[in-house]
Amino acid sequence: MAVPKTCCNQGVSLAGIHYGVVNEETAARLAETFKVLADRSRVRIVHALSLADELCVGHLCQLVGMTPSAVSHQLRLLRGLNLVRTRREGQLVYYRLSDHHITQLFNQALEHVLE
Repeated sequence: MAVPKTCCNQGVSLAGIHYGVVNEETAARLAETFKVLADRSRVRIVHALSLADELCVGHLCQLVGMTPSAVSHQLRLLRGLNLVRTRREGQLVYYRLSDHHITQLFNQALEHVLE
């Protein structure tokens, strides 16, 4: 690809950077993850889950002040992107964040916002 005329063109080598930029498929998956996390209700649910090993819908309802159906709907979206996992114990379903990456992502974003 040619360098646009508006580029500074100060001899900067882009060779190493060009090959490190995420491809379209990965960029789409990342964008979808951030899109799902760009909701106040889901942010509060993710935060609650980051503070506990696992929580059931009832506990999440109490913590975030939402109805069970609203919490379940948001959890379904988070689960669809593999951001949360479930564990069933009888009739209860417990939710937890999928892995430490989600917790780190959330904590870093929270730290950024609070600075």
